[in-house]
Amino acid sequence: MGITSDLRPDGIRVITMEHPPVNALTVQGWFDVAAALDEASADQATHVVVLRAEGRGFNAGVDIKEMQHTTGFDALIGANKGCFAAFKAVYECSVPVIAAVNGFCLGGGVGLVGNADCIVASDDAYFGVPEVDRGALGAATHLARMVPPHLMRTLYFTGRTIKAADLVPHGSVLEVVPRDQLDDAALAVAGEIAAKDTRVIRAAKEAINGIDPIDVNKSYRFEQGFTMELNLSGVSDELRDDFAGTDKADKAKGNR
Repeated sequence: MGITSDLRPDGIRVITMEHPPVNALTVQGWFDVAAALDEASADQATHVVVLRAEGRGFNAGVDIKEMQHTTGFDALIGANKGCFAAFKAVYECSVPVIAAVNGFCLGGGVGLVGNADCIVASDDAYFGVPEVDRGALGAATHLARMVPPHLMRTLYFTGRTIKAADLVPHGSVLEVVPRDQLDDAALAVAGEIAAKDTRVIRAAKEAINGIDPIDVNKSYRFEQGFTMELNLSGVSDELRDDFAGTDKADKAKGNR
């Protein structure tokens, strides 16, 4: 379990997230994802990355229970920095990153997938950013790379989810396949890329990032500033307590 990374003989590196029960990553888990992608980026034998998950869903975001069972803001700051590092590592990976998405992809999962270069999904996959229900902000930057502006705002403000199949017409999801065919579908696309001269592909990745109209790193960091404001006001702990069944907000009030 945890984050594993396996380099195949054909140059495809498969990075797998497995953190039961729902792949909600701890602070360390986010940093581990970043480290695996940084390793892939630096390894000239890696021609392309497939980012996938084992379990019920691709990713359920941050581990809120970890956050609510720690005092102060250490876990929040850690999660902010860990997510930033992981999203940045996906985007800045020197080779293309293909996200193979199964089941739910929520919150931080959208941050990973939105920064990927290609998305292949299973027919049970869906995406959403429930941050407003948890007293946080973030991943609007990445959701905006997947859907048009007004749809992004609607999904963000309502916390609604959207099926992978509905994203195919928008061009953000390449294809949707049965769950048992997901890995093969992602590897097929990866194989096409891995077969090309990796020197050219690495140059192409850098060039394409260079013409992006939005600096995703700065944009996401801007969002995180509002998350910290909501936490300082106490709103976030109240909403996370409702979700996690904890009483961190009440304890904080008692210490005042």
